[in-house]
Amino acid sequence: MDIVQLDRAAVLESVRVVERAGPGDWDRPTPCDRWTLRLLVAHMGVQHLGFAAAARGEGADPAAWEPRPAGDDPVGWYRGAAHALLDCFAQPGLRERRFTLPEIDAEATFAAPTAIGFHFIDYVVHSWDVAAALGVRTAFPPAVLDAALPIALRVPGGDRREQPGAAFRPALDPAPGADTLRLVLSALGRSPDWGPPQGS
Repeated sequence: MDIVQLDRAAVLESVRVVERAGPGDWDRPTPCDRWTLRLLVAHMGVQHLGFAAAARGEGADPAAWEPRPAGDDPVGWYRGAAHALLDCFAQPGLRERRFTLPEIDAEATFAAPTAIGFHFIDYVVHSWDVAAALGVRTAFPPAVLDAALPIALRVPGGDRREQPGAAFRPALDPAPGADTLRLVLSALGRSPDWGPPQGS
């Protein structure tokens, strides 16, 4: 699979796990500090819309990335945002475009495969975040995880990961014999054994 196909698989898995959420789940804690499931899913949808705008050449517009609520039907809203992104990424000529991604670097543009790689690794991890919050498992094809690991290992470390609101925390040492998903999560500072705090 190329990066567009890999990204599509990750996004569709994120839709599948979000669709497992019921009315009583939206205040659940998640592995993302200070984010309930509702806030996480809203963030995920907004990022889809921002990357879709970037693919259209509109990523420099701050409005493309502005947070917005998921409304009374978070599952339906998220599904719509995900499919809007997938439709945009399926357009002819996508791979030749350059993306403006101000949340990563406001001064640069990124070749499409690189930008889509950023999106891809986010949705591997965020699919797991949602699944962990709900107490369910992800079901990624092995090719997705095999592609995600080298990307995860290339994500820069350093002080940036210590900042409030950082997308990824400092890397953790994986357990001996860890599978590929656990290696991806550990490289990006997620504890593969995360569970909701007691009493949640």
